[in-house]
Amino acid sequence: MKKVVLMAVAMLMLAVPAVNAQKVKTQSEVAKLEKADATLVDVKKNTKAATWIAHGKAYADAYALPTKELGRGVPSQVLQMNVGQPDAVVEGMFMGAPYYVCQYEYVDVYVNPMSGMIDGWNQKKSIKDNLAETAIASYTKAFELDPKQAPKIIANAANLANALVQQGDALNNVGRTAEAAACFELAYRAQCICDANAGDMNNLFNAGMLMTMTASTLQGEEALAAFEYAEKLFSEAVAKGYSDDQGNIYYYLFHCYYGQKAKNQEEYLAKAKEALLTGIKLFPKNITILDGLMQLYTAETGVGDPAELTDMVETSLKENPENYDLWFSRGRVYYALKNYDECINSFEQCVKLRPEEFEPNFYVGFFIIEKANAEVEKLNASVGLSYQLYEEKNAEINRIYAQAVPWLEKAHAINPTDVATIEYLNGICFRLRDEAGMMEKYNKYHELFVQTR
Repeated sequence: MKKVVLMAVAMLMLAVPAVNAQKVKTQSEVAKLEKADATLVDVKKNTKAATWIAHGKAYADAYALPTKELGRGVPSQVLQMNVGQPDAVVEGMFMGAPYYVCQYEYVDVYVNPMSGMIDGWNQKKSIKDNLAETAIASYTKAFELDPKQAPKIIANAANLANALVQQGDALNNVGRTAEAAACFELAYRAQCICDANAGDMNNLFNAGMLMTMTASTLQGEEALAAFEYAEKLFSEAVAKGYSDDQGNIYYYLFHCYYGQKAKNQEEYLAKAKEALLTGIKLFPKNITILDGLMQLYTAETGVGDPAELTDMVETSLKENPENYDLWFSRGRVYYALKNYDECINSFEQCVKLRPEEFEPNFYVGFFIIEKANAEVEKLNASVGLSYQLYEEKNAEINRIYAQAVPWLEKAHAINPTDVATIEYLNGICFRLRDEAGMMEKYNKYHELFVQTR
């Protein structure tokens, strides 16, 4: 049905009277830029702010031209009237859904097959490289030459910033996060040309967030460079007194430092910890920051004592007792403290919140096993026990192991392909094979276990 609708809308588009192709005349636009460049080498003109303003505007206009007539919610008929007849209309995907794509020389435009409206686009090329950067440099030079021209510079730079924000949003929607980050940063720089504090800090935050997302997909030196870039953006924002409403900038800053620990583990782990501690002090209800602290304390030795986090967790749970992530984090903290009962209790609460999910059921069983394993270690370390006392304690341990079976069986029922669950059930049921019903279970899970080998 979707395909029929898709083609029906495409036919509707193509029924519009044909017009010219995308209204971007490359040679003509390049000629305009070359003419603007020529004014800068004229010794009589290049000392005037007006010359640099005109140069910046020429480059800003060229930057915006390929997407100038585009906007979300614009009908496809208006697209053809303002942009021109597409070279082709093809079926495609946009943000995980079927769309049709109007293909132009400079841009692919995504039109919703149900509404016939533009929802996004992907610019494929530019009239010239570094257009926005050159425009910003020219406006900056103009302000240096004549600060009295600030109102005119600000107005022109604002238009460029708006185009950059729109482009950043569009690029992010098609997964080009690094380029989107650059757009948001340039938008911020454009806004700051005449006043260092005039930029919209949300643009700087968005740039850092998108670059952090990009860095998390990279490896090696590329990842380090991307995390460092994002860190500088966030640090600049924090230094200027900015924070988003929830304080998540500190969580992102933590990730940027943590992502650079290969440079100097001691230094960057300390910075990562400090970012989170600063954030939690300013935003004590931010669960994301608290979870970041738990990740850091439980994953890295020597960073801090997880016991420091228990008060934070308990306070947050009093205010938000049905938060799955908080209970999950509480379990991790108590596991790090080797308080198995509280750890298990935490994950049982997770099951109550999400009873039909694999993860919480599996982890209740897993941590019951960990509790039993710890008891085995203590028993093996004991000396001078009588045979009878040893057998009594061993029986107690078996009763602990047995408590894990129903949880793991529930997890197995939810996800029958998980190898770890099958392996644990195979091992426990073998240990308990002399107990009622356990030999039958062992035969079942051992057969599955063999199949996974």
